Amino acid sequence: MLTHADSSTLDCLRFDNRFVRELPGDAETDNFRRQVYGACYSLVQPTPVKSPRLVAYSPEVAAELGLSDQDCLSEDFCRVFAGNRLAAGMQPFAMCYGGHQFGHWAGQLGDGRAINLGEAVCPDGRRRTLQLKGAGRTPYSRSADGLAVLRSSIREFLCSEAMHHLGVPTTRALSVVLTGETVVRDMFYDDNPQLEQGAIVCRVAPSFTRFGNFQIFTARDDLDALKKLADYTIRSDFPELGEPGPQTYLRWFEQVCRLTAEMVVHWQRVGFVHGVMNTDNMSILGLTIDYGPYGWLENYDPDWTPNTTDAQGRRYRFGNQPKIAYWNLVQLANAIYPLVMRAESLQQALSVFSETFAAEWRATTAAKLGLSRFDPDKDEALVGDLLQLLQAAETDMTLFYRQLADLDPYAPAGSAADFMAMLERNSYAPLADELRDRALAWFGQYCSRSRSEAGDPEDRRQRMNAVNPKYVLRNYLAQLAIDQAEQGDFGLVAELLDVLRNPYSEQPGRERFAEKRPDWAKQRAGCSMLSCSS
Repeated sequence: MLTHADSSTLDCLRFDNRFVRELPGDAETDNFRRQVYGACYSLVQPTPVKSPRLVAYSPEVAAELGLSDQDCLSEDFCRVFAGNRLAAGMQPFAMCYGGHQFGHWAGQLGDGRAINLGEAVCPDGRRRTLQLKGAGRTPYSRSADGLAVLRSSIREFLCSEAMHHLGVPTTRALSVVLTGETVVRDMFYDDNPQLEQGAIVCRVAPSFTRFGNFQIFTARDDLDALKKLADYTIRSDFPELGEPGPQTYLRWFEQVCRLTAEMVVHWQRVGFVHGVMNTDNMSILGLTIDYGPYGWLENYDPDWTPNTTDAQGRRYRFGNQPKIAYWNLVQLANAIYPLVMRAESLQQALSVFSETFAAEWRATTAAKLGLSRFDPDKDEALVGDLLQLLQAAETDMTLFYRQLADLDPYAPAGSAADFMAMLERNSYAPLADELRDRALAWFGQYCSRSRSEAGDPEDRRQRMNAVNPKYVLRNYLAQLAIDQAEQGDFGLVAELLDVLRNPYSEQPGRERFAEKRPDWAKQRAGCSMLSCSS
């Protein structure tokens, strides 16, 4: 049974629940599935669970909230972040939003298995919303049970923290807690449901507001709620833009376009594929949100998607992510149009995305190759030829860029033999003679381009290693950790979390976490493509 604050450990957290206080809420207080009108949220309670047990927690996120390791290892921590107890000041709610899913308007969606516990005020004054994913049904659960399983919770927990340490804008994760209960899931939607261990992940972000939060009100012609939400968002999350009004709405949209472009540039930099870029999965703060069927490119393939649901159309494939982000921003522009009533101005604001992405991607590409700047006349062809080569050779993207830094392109004769050995070592297919010729020709051009800058080899290596990670959360590594966790051993979850804290550093003794995907993992469930239930 759900209990309330009783002066226990977690009552040291301080809450100021502005979202609930300042925005219109659902008048219906009973928790049953329905269409919710005229409200930004519905008050709900987490569903108590049988036997909560801590799997893992993030010390960095805990410290940001003002929690110690002792706090996180307490029984009270498990109770609160399994949803069995509300700490003092918590006021749980689920948000109402809509969205486009795979390019089609889906109507009301909402927090179907996420419950926001409240907005914590950190010791440094910053605000963080704490959200339980998998804590039970809400009015937005539709036909689902509102629960989550251990495998998906571990994947979200590890990836949230991995992305943060990679320097990618993201929501964070505080904890994963087992519920002691089982959940039925049909992992690949193939009429083969299985009982799995239930779990809850606590997600943390300044805000979980999505493009879809605005879309639902415009779709329903509820312009009063639309304006209230927009004004609240600007005052709470973009106060530097000034008081809300038509010009401020435009500046706000420009900033959302800029933040979204910067986020996607980081995705492309590290080879991350989100897998389900629906508008309800796009953060208004430009944060990576909703880690479901994600993956990292292993063999470089711009057409790859990790999402089984997207396997045919490949809408959310790696190479299409910038275009989809722009498409989603167009939908957001349509949603806020009633606040601005100037289509041309919104169109001009959209150009901020294209301009930001182009400039940032060129700078990032130059940095990945160890060049001081991107020279369009020289580097467009150089980069284009490289990407074609990597795709044809089925080369591991992460390992290639990381190990390219170890070669010396300034040497008089270059390091052609070393380059070819590196390429072969990091490719998933043997190199035909034609590919070898192309590779040698490209490396010659790269050496010539690098020598034109007359740089220092060690400086080049350090610059490249600062943007090209050695360690990323490959799906097969996450699956190995899940396999052990399902047997009650959380050691690999903890070790992976520790490795991923320093993705750009050499970590002697942990080389096994920076290796090519093994052959056994290519087709195994959870190691390559995943479904939206993952």
